[in-house]
Amino acid sequence: MGLLENVKIRALRSEDLDAIVQIDERVLGEYRRNYWERKLELMNKKFSQVSLVAEIEGKVVGFILGDVSGWEFGVPETIGWIETIGVDPDYQKKGLATAMAHELINNLKTAGVKTIYTLVSWNDWDLLQFFHTMGFTRGDMINLELKI
Repeated sequence: MGLLENVKIRALRSEDLDAIVQIDERVLGEYRRNYWERKLELMNKKFSQVSLVAEIEGKVVGFILGDVSGWEFGVPETIGWIETIGVDPDYQKKGLATAMAHELINNLKTAGVKTIYTLVSWNDWDLLQFFHTMGFTRGDMINLELKI
């Protein structure tokens, strides 16, 4: 029996905060509770929130944050965003991120989304490969930055 057979993917709830903070700390090595409190509070105020968590035997082991929006950056349609993916290091490389991403993509499609965007650091080869495997290609927009 594979790991994914035991996985339950469900909508992210505010009570998932502690688990998300813990996963984030294990992945990045930094404790960012205030950041996640603000992020989840803002997210929960939106009706467009489509974020998910992955549970195994009642324990949250991964999360994916997504949103539905439109008309930002001159894009004249309903678009979806994948903002952040986090998987507990003990459960990485087992298909959890892929399973959550597929579920999120299906939910976005159901919401009428035709295009999904995400931003990835050009130097993050693992994440670039992950999204490429999911079918993402380089889009028409480029991000611009101004360091001040």
